[in-house]
Amino acid sequence: MASQSTAETLFQTAYESRYTWDENFPGYAANVQLLQEGEVYTGKMQIDPSLNIQVTEVADKQIAAGIDIQLQEVVTRCQKTSFLDSYGQHEFILGESVADGGVKVFVKGGNTDSHYQIRNQKIYQEVRVMGRMALEMNYEEFLDTDSGYLPLSYHVVFRNSQTGDVNSILKFTDTYQKLSDYYISTKQVVAEYEDGKTEIPQSITEFVYSHIQLLE
Repeated sequence: MASQSTAETLFQTAYESRYTWDENFPGYAANVQLLQEGEVYTGKMQIDPSLNIQVTEVADKQIAAGIDIQLQEVVTRCQKTSFLDSYGQHEFILGESVADGGVKVFVKGGNTDSHYQIRNQKIYQEVRVMGRMALEMNYEEFLDTDSGYLPLSYHVVFRNSQTGDVNSILKFTDTYQKLSDYYISTKQVVAEYEDGKTEIPQSITEFVYSHIQLLE
Protein backbone atom coordinates (compact mmCIF):
# COMPACT_ATOMS: atom_id res chain seq x y z
CA MET A 1 0.00 0.00 0.00
CA ALA A 2 2.88 2.36 0.78
CA SER A 3 4.33 2.00 -2.72
CA GLN A 4 0.90 2.60 -4.28
CA SER A 5 0.44 5.72 -2.16
CA THR A 6 3.92 6.97 -3.14
CA ALA A 7 3.24 6.28 -6.82
CA GLU A 8 -0.10 8.10 -6.70
CA THR A 9 1.42 11.08 -4.90
CA LEU A 10 4.27 11.35 -7.39
CA PHE A 11 1.92 11.21 -10.36
CA GLN A 12 -0.70 13.54 -8.84
CA THR A 13 1.94 16.17 -8.04
CA ALA A 14 3.28 16.10 -11.61
CA TYR A 15 -0.25 16.11 -13.06
CA GLU A 16 -1.36 19.07 -10.96
CA SER A 17 1.86 21.00 -11.69
CA ARG A 18 0.97 21.29 -15.40
CA TYR A 19 -0.10 24.69 -16.72
CA THR A 20 -3.85 24.93 -17.33
CA TRP A 21 -6.31 27.74 -17.97
CA ASP A 22 -8.38 28.66 -14.92
CA GLU A 23 -12.16 28.90 -14.56
CA ASN A 24 -12.10 32.56 -15.64
CA PHE A 25 -10.48 31.86 -19.01
CA PRO A 26 -12.33 34.14 -21.48
CA GLY A 27 -11.40 32.33 -24.70
CA TYR A 28 -9.65 33.97 -27.62
CA ALA A 29 -9.76 34.59 -31.36
CA ALA A 30 -6.93 34.77 -33.89
CA ASN A 31 -5.92 34.62 -37.51
CA VAL A 32 -4.41 31.28 -38.49
CA GLN A 33 -1.97 30.18 -41.17
CA LEU A 34 -1.14 26.59 -42.03
CA LEU A 35 2.04 26.04 -44.04
CA GLN A 36 2.54 22.64 -45.64
CA GLU A 37 4.56 21.45 -48.66
CA GLY A 38 5.03 24.98 -49.96
CA GLU A 39 1.33 25.83 -49.70
CA VAL A 40 -0.09 28.48 -47.37
CA TYR A 41 -3.67 28.30 -46.11
CA THR A 42 -5.27 31.10 -44.10
CA GLY A 43 -8.37 31.50 -41.98
CA LYS A 44 -9.69 32.47 -38.57
CA MET A 45 -10.23 30.57 -35.33
CA GLN A 46 -11.90 31.03 -32.00
CA ILE A 47 -11.97 29.15 -28.71
CA ASP A 48 -14.85 30.35 -26.54
CA PRO A 49 -14.97 30.37 -22.71
CA SER A 50 -16.57 26.90 -22.77
CA LEU A 51 -13.58 25.72 -24.89
CA ASN A 52 -15.65 25.16 -28.02
CA ILE A 53 -13.57 25.56 -31.20
CA GLN A 54 -14.55 27.32 -34.42
CA VAL A 55 -12.37 27.38 -37.55
CA THR A 56 -13.70 29.62 -40.33
CA GLU A 57 -12.71 31.17 -43.66
CA VAL A 58 -10.39 28.27 -44.60
CA ALA A 59 -11.00 27.37 -48.24
CA ASP A 60 -9.92 23.72 -47.98
CA LYS A 61 -12.17 21.65 -45.68
CA GLN A 62 -9.46 19.07 -45.02
CA ILE A 63 -7.04 21.80 -43.96
CA ALA A 64 -9.73 23.32 -41.72
CA ALA A 65 -10.21 19.91 -40.11
CA GLY A 66 -6.46 19.66 -39.51
CA ILE A 67 -6.43 23.05 -37.78
CA ASP A 68 -9.40 21.97 -35.67
CA ILE A 69 -7.54 18.82 -34.56
CA GLN A 70 -4.47 20.86 -33.60
CA LEU A 71 -6.62 23.25 -31.56
CA GLN A 72 -8.34 20.31 -29.86
CA GLU A 73 -4.90 19.20 -28.69
CA VAL A 74 -4.25 22.70 -27.32
CA VAL A 75 -7.56 22.63 -25.45
CA THR A 76 -6.87 19.13 -24.08
CA ARG A 77 -3.49 20.28 -22.78
CA CYS A 78 -4.71 23.53 -21.23
CA GLN A 79 -8.14 22.48 -19.99
CA LYS A 80 -8.28 22.22 -16.22
CA THR A 81 -9.53 18.80 -15.09
CA SER A 82 -9.31 17.61 -11.52
CA PHE A 83 -7.05 14.69 -10.68
CA LEU A 84 -9.97 12.93 -9.00
CA ASP A 85 -12.15 13.19 -12.13
CA SER A 86 -9.38 11.94 -14.40
CA TYR A 87 -7.70 9.29 -12.26
CA GLY A 88 -9.88 8.70 -9.22
CA GLN A 89 -10.66 5.12 -10.28
CA HIS A 90 -7.13 4.19 -11.39
CA GLU A 91 -4.49 2.03 -9.73
CA PHE A 92 -0.94 3.35 -9.31
CA ILE A 93 2.14 1.14 -9.10
CA LEU A 94 5.64 2.38 -8.35
CA GLY A 95 8.20 1.21 -10.89
CA GLU A 96 11.98 1.31 -11.08
CA SER A 97 14.15 4.40 -10.93
CA VAL A 98 15.29 5.84 -14.27
CA ALA A 99 18.08 8.14 -15.41
CA ASP A 100 18.58 11.62 -13.93
CA GLY A 101 16.72 10.87 -10.72
CA GLY A 102 13.38 10.02 -12.29
CA VAL A 103 11.01 7.22 -11.43
CA LYS A 104 8.55 5.14 -13.43
CA VAL A 105 4.88 5.04 -12.39
CA PHE A 106 2.38 2.54 -13.84
CA VAL A 107 -1.25 3.67 -14.10
CA LYS A 108 -3.96 1.07 -14.69
CA GLY A 109 -7.62 1.77 -15.40
CA GLY A 110 -10.30 1.52 -18.08
CA ASN A 111 -9.19 -0.08 -21.33
CA THR A 112 -5.71 1.44 -21.37
CA ASP A 113 -2.56 0.61 -19.44
CA SER A 114 -0.06 3.44 -19.20
CA HIS A 115 3.24 4.18 -17.58
CA TYR A 116 4.97 7.47 -16.98
CA GLN A 117 8.42 8.77 -16.13
CA ILE A 118 8.28 11.44 -13.43
CA ARG A 119 11.19 13.76 -12.65
CA ASN A 120 11.33 17.06 -10.78
CA GLN A 121 7.53 17.10 -10.48
CA LYS A 122 7.13 16.89 -14.27
CA ILE A 123 5.93 14.14 -16.62
CA TYR A 124 8.81 13.41 -18.99
CA GLN A 125 7.45 10.34 -20.72
CA GLU A 126 4.05 8.76 -21.25
CA VAL A 127 3.51 5.34 -22.81
CA ARG A 128 0.02 4.05 -23.60
CA VAL A 129 -0.81 0.63 -24.98
CA MET A 130 -4.12 0.43 -26.84
CA GLY A 131 -4.60 -2.95 -28.49
CA ARG A 132 -2.07 -3.36 -31.29
CA MET A 133 -0.84 0.24 -31.01
CA ALA A 134 1.57 1.69 -28.48
CA LEU A 135 1.92 5.47 -28.16
CA GLU A 136 5.10 6.84 -26.59
CA MET A 137 5.38 10.57 -25.82
CA ASN A 138 8.78 11.96 -24.80
CA TYR A 139 9.14 15.53 -23.52
CA GLU A 140 12.51 17.29 -23.90
CA GLU A 141 11.92 20.97 -23.09
CA PHE A 142 9.42 22.86 -20.96
CA LEU A 143 8.26 26.42 -20.36
CA ASP A 144 8.11 27.00 -16.61
CA THR A 145 5.40 29.57 -15.89
CA ASP A 146 4.27 30.93 -12.54
CA SER A 147 1.18 28.70 -12.94
CA GLY A 148 2.77 25.41 -14.02
CA TYR A 149 4.82 23.85 -16.82
CA LEU A 150 4.08 23.61 -20.54
CA PRO A 151 5.84 21.25 -22.99
CA LEU A 152 7.74 23.12 -25.72
CA SER A 153 9.62 20.30 -27.46
CA TYR A 154 8.51 16.68 -27.58
CA HIS A 155 8.17 13.72 -29.90
CA VAL A 156 5.59 10.96 -30.26
CA VAL A 157 6.53 7.45 -31.35
CA PHE A 158 3.85 5.13 -32.77
CA ARG A 159 4.74 1.44 -32.39
CA ASN A 160 3.26 -1.97 -33.01
CA SER A 161 2.64 -3.03 -29.40
CA GLN A 162 3.26 -6.70 -30.22
CA THR A 163 6.45 -6.45 -32.26
CA GLY A 164 7.84 -3.12 -31.04
CA ASP A 165 8.34 -1.97 -34.64
CA VAL A 166 8.15 1.81 -35.13
CA ASN A 167 5.44 2.89 -37.57
CA SER A 168 6.00 6.66 -37.48
CA ILE A 169 7.39 9.49 -35.38
CA LEU A 170 6.03 13.02 -34.95
CA LYS A 171 8.27 15.78 -33.56
CA PHE A 172 6.59 18.88 -32.12
CA THR A 173 7.98 22.34 -31.35
CA ASP A 174 5.53 24.71 -29.63
CA THR A 175 5.64 28.45 -28.94
CA TYR A 176 3.45 30.35 -26.47
CA GLN A 177 2.74 34.00 -25.71
CA LYS A 178 1.37 35.39 -22.47
CA LEU A 179 -1.70 37.59 -22.93
CA SER A 180 -3.02 39.11 -19.72
CA ASP A 181 -3.03 36.16 -17.30
CA TYR A 182 -3.02 33.39 -19.91
CA TYR A 183 -0.52 31.57 -22.08
CA ILE A 184 -1.74 31.12 -25.65
CA SER A 185 -0.31 28.92 -28.42
CA THR A 186 1.16 31.09 -31.20
CA LYS A 187 2.97 28.46 -33.26
CA GLN A 188 3.40 24.72 -33.62
CA VAL A 189 5.79 22.98 -36.00
CA VAL A 190 5.15 19.28 -36.65
CA ALA A 191 7.74 17.15 -38.43
CA GLU A 192 6.53 13.71 -39.53
CA TYR A 193 8.84 10.74 -40.05
CA GLU A 194 6.62 8.11 -41.61
CA ASP A 195 9.24 5.34 -41.76
CA GLY A 196 10.33 5.74 -38.15
CA LYS A 197 13.73 7.15 -39.13
CA THR A 198 14.52 10.66 -37.98
CA GLU A 199 17.16 11.83 -40.43
CA ILE A 200 14.85 13.56 -42.92
CA PRO A 201 11.15 14.27 -42.25
CA GLN A 202 8.63 13.24 -44.89
CA SER A 203 6.62 16.38 -44.17
CA ILE A 204 6.70 19.53 -42.04
CA THR A 205 3.50 21.36 -41.06
CA GLU A 206 3.39 24.76 -39.35
CA PHE A 207 0.41 26.26 -37.53
CA VAL A 208 0.86 29.99 -36.95
CA TYR A 209 -1.57 32.15 -34.94
CA SER A 210 -1.47 35.95 -35.12
CA HIS A 211 -3.52 38.98 -34.06
CA ILE A 212 -4.60 37.05 -30.98
CA GLN A 213 -7.27 38.73 -28.89
CA LEU A 214 -8.86 37.51 -25.69
CA LEU A 215 -12.65 37.53 -25.87
CA GLU A 216 -14.62 40.04 -23.81
